[in-house]
Parts: sequence; structure tokens; C-alpha cells
Amino acid sequence: MGLDGSGVALLAIGVLAILVLFAGAKQVAQGYNYTVERFGKYTRTLKPGLNLIVPFIDTIGKKINVMEQVLDVPHQEVITKDNASITANGVTFYQILDAAAAAYEVSDLQNAILNLTMTNIRTVMGSMDLDELLSNRDEINKRLLHVVDAAVSPWGVKITRIEIKDIDPPKDLVESMGRQMKAEREKRATILEAEGRRQSAILQAEGAKQAQVLEAEGRKEAAFRDAEARERSADAEAKATTSVSEAIASGNVQAINYFVANNYIKALEGIATSPNQKVLMLPLEAASVIGSIGGIAEIARETFGGGAPSAPRPTGRPPTAGQ
Repeated sequence: MGLDGSGVALLAIGVLAILVLFAGAKQVAQGYNYTVERFGKYTRTLKPGLNLIVPFIDTIGKKINVMEQVLDVPHQEVITKDNASITANGVTFYQILDAAAAAYEVSDLQNAILNLTMTNIRTVMGSMDLDELLSNRDEINKRLLHVVDAAVSPWGVKITRIEIKDIDPPKDLVESMGRQMKAEREKRATILEAEGRRQSAILQAEGAKQAQVLEAEGRKEAAFRDAEARERSADAEAKATTSVSEAIASGNVQAINYFVANNYIKALEGIATSPNQKVLMLPLEAASVIGSIGGIAEIARETFGGGAPSAPRPTGRPPTAGQ
């Protein structure tokens, strides 16, 4: 059955409605923002997902990537503060936070960020000496990040990181730095070796000094002990002499005999123990010695409360020779 005029019109209207619906529905991928323009003027920004616009009136202006992106900074020559010529390169990480500003506030956003980064690299690194430049790369990165991020903020862009990858001094400068480093290390080695010898000498001197002090203290202590022993011996001898003197003064014959016999026996002991003496002749009267010993016994009995002294027993003559 054929369609009449009204059926064709309805079919055409349905097809047109479908086309209008497809023209007004816009799907935005994750990580992107689309700008909407009406008659060439920005109106709004479409977020990721399904969005509707006025068909045939609103159009998609810019498709902006809002993910974090990386931009390579090529090698460029830099003159340092101390007139050293180097080459440096790096990378810049950035993210678009405002799609409309990034689309309409600057033309060719990536080229603008690249040139701005290169210019500030020359400015920051040119204000530093070579030694400072090579040893303070983190400080360079911080200063670059602060300056470039402040410059691109009107464009709706956030600079997340700026990293200097390579700093290449000239070859002759590298060789000179190598020689300087070698000389510096040799200097430190020589200083450390001399310091070690000095410390060793000091420790040896301290040890010798301490040993001498201890030895002197030992000699002092030994001398003190010897003097003390001699003093006590002298005191004992003085006390014994005093006791004998008092006994003699009081007329005690036994004390006199004891004193004489004691010294007599000591003299005999010295003669008998002589290594050169083999035969000992005693043309001495042993009776006197024995009498003295008897006197010692009488003293002991009187001291410890014994009885009356007994008469000495007669003794024979002593032998005339002894081995």
C-alpha cells in the first residue's frame, strides 16, 4: 500500500526530528572539555558525558584536553653568571584547569608554554654561577616552577612540575673540573693523612706521659711504703732499746744478759750463714752465752708470774770447733 502525501510528510518530520536530536546530542570523552559557541561566541563548556546543545545554532568550538600533559624543552645555550657557556634541556608538566581560558585567552597554548619555559630557563640559570648551577638543580626547578606557573595562570593552565634533565658544560670545562676535583681529593687525602699522623703522635705522647706518671706514682708509693716500714722498724728498735735501757738502769741483770746474748747469737748466725765459711772455730766461752739464756728464762718467769729464780746449773765447757 503506497503512502499518501500526509504519510510522507509525517515520515519526513520523524526523520528530521531524529536528525535534530542527533545534531543536538554531544558526547564528550573523559579527560576532555568542549567549548560551545553560538554564532561564533563562547557560551558554555561541556563536561565529559552526554550533553545537549541547540542544533544548528550552537556549535562545538574547541576540544580541550584537560589531562596532565608533558612538553619537552629542547637544548638551548645558557651563559652563566661567571660567563660559562652551557647547554640545558628539560620537561614541563602542565594541566588545563579552565578550558575556555585555554581556548580563547592564548593562541597555540603549547608553543606559548614552551617559549615561556625556555626564556625563564635562560633567565634563572643565567643568574647563577656554574658551580651553584651544577649543585642546586632542585633550586632551579623550584624557581622555574614558581615563575612559569604565575605567568600562565591567566590562560587557565596549572604548571605542575618543571624538571631540568641535562646540563652540559663545554668539554674543556669538564676536563678542567675533573682536574680540579682530582687535585681537591688529593689535597683532602694529604690533609687527612697528616692529621692521622698528628693524632697518632699525640696519642703516643699522651701514652708515654701517662706511663711515666704511673711509674712515678708507683715509685712514690714504693718509697712511701719502704719509708713507712723503716720507720716502724726504727720505732720497734727504739722501743726495744728503751725497754732494755730502762731495765739496765733499774739494775736488772737478766735484761743485760738477754740483750748481750741476743746480739751474740745474731752475730754467730751471720758468721755461720756466710757462703765462704766452711769451718768455724769457736774459741769462745759458751758458758757466758748459756748464762745469758738462763737470764732470759729468769726474765720470762718474772714476767709471767713464775716462782723464785733457781740457781744456774753447772755446765761443761763448750766444744772448741763446730761444722
